[in-house]
Amino acid sequence: MKESDNMEFQTHIFSNGIRLIHKQVDARAAYFGLIVNAGSRDEAEEEHGMAHFIEHTIFKGTQKRNTYRIISRLEDVGGDLDAYTTKEETFIYASFLKNDYEKAIELIWDIVFNSTFPDKELEKEKLVIYDEINSYKDSPAEQIFDDFEELVFRNHPIGKNILGTPAHLKRFGKKHIEKFMKANYCTDEMVLSSVGDISFSKLVTVTEKYFGVVPTNIRKNKRIKFNSYKPEYKTVKKDTHQSHCIIGNIAYDVRDKKRVGLILLNNILAGQNMNSRLNMSLREKHGYVYTVESGYAQYSDTGILTIYFGTDKDYLGKSMNLVYKELEKLRTQKISVSQLEKAKKQIIGQITISSESNPGLMIAMAKSHLLYNRVDTLEKIYRKIENISAEELLEIANEVLDKNRLTTLIFS
Repeated sequence: MKESDNMEFQTHIFSNGIRLIHKQVDARAAYFGLIVNAGSRDEAEEEHGMAHFIEHTIFKGTQKRNTYRIISRLEDVGGDLDAYTTKEETFIYASFLKNDYEKAIELIWDIVFNSTFPDKELEKEKLVIYDEINSYKDSPAEQIFDDFEELVFRNHPIGKNILGTPAHLKRFGKKHIEKFMKANYCTDEMVLSSVGDISFSKLVTVTEKYFGVVPTNIRKNKRIKFNSYKPEYKTVKKDTHQSHCIIGNIAYDVRDKKRVGLILLNNILAGQNMNSRLNMSLREKHGYVYTVESGYAQYSDTGILTIYFGTDKDYLGKSMNLVYKELEKLRTQKISVSQLEKAKKQIIGQITISSESNPGLMIAMAKSHLLYNRVDTLEKIYRKIENISAEELLEIANEVLDKNRLTTLIFS
């Protein structure tokens, strides 16, 4: 069954529920991937780290290929195969020359649906992940983000770190992997995403050849909704030169209409731009920090806003006071017309530049189609941003940046 959202993106649904979205571009390089609505929050208690473990071991052998042949299939022709895992998704994707489309499609199908998970390779990959876990522990600026989410989402699956623990990993075997995949790698929760110079009719034919014959597997288990947030303030003693601090709160989920306004507010606060309010205050004006940033992560039933900075221990209190001062301004002072227009132009520019990256576009298309069954055109995104008012930003700031609702974690 075919359907067309607009002329820019073309879509198809296979009989087993797997969806396909494509954008044809005039380029020599092409990008194709499979996103699955399954991540670390879908793990049972005894499965902690399983989603990420699968991401690693899915490349370790299929019924007809060993690890070397999997790696070499695209690399021998200049391509690349990669994957990542988050709290709610797993993505396996490839970059390659446009003439190698079928090679990439067949390879991703093979590793996702025909992996054999040899015991020897599983044990070898556990060592790699043990090292990955230890490297995080050696980097407080990275570890604090995992610890912060565990604090905010206390006793809930979404709060668990993605890597798992050595104790959990040690017990994992092939039967545990297959059990998780059967429950969570569901055909109605999969999207194939493509950006490249291939006609849509040919792409459908090739993907149907492999993914169209996958047995239907409809998701039955539902995620446990998070609804038990309580603000906390916690300091952890660390033998580090710097103090590391995260301040944040739960926020809007992926379907909340206010999320676009919070994306804009986050950019104003300490997003990816150097002229953000917190960067100008903490770094440029006072010189207290090298890095200060804010981020907004959206999940299916909740979200989280974080403000992070690292500073000399002598400047920790002063830096925190400056953060609170800027948050108070956003809650009490309506942003001016000129400031609002500048902020909108800034984020529209960032979105436009990022949309010129075809690998990034392939990932963004996959995520949007998975969640909303559509991909908005740039023009529609621009309209949503242009419609945000100063009053809306003030309301959002008071809901999300209320000092009494903030959780704080400090490594000092």
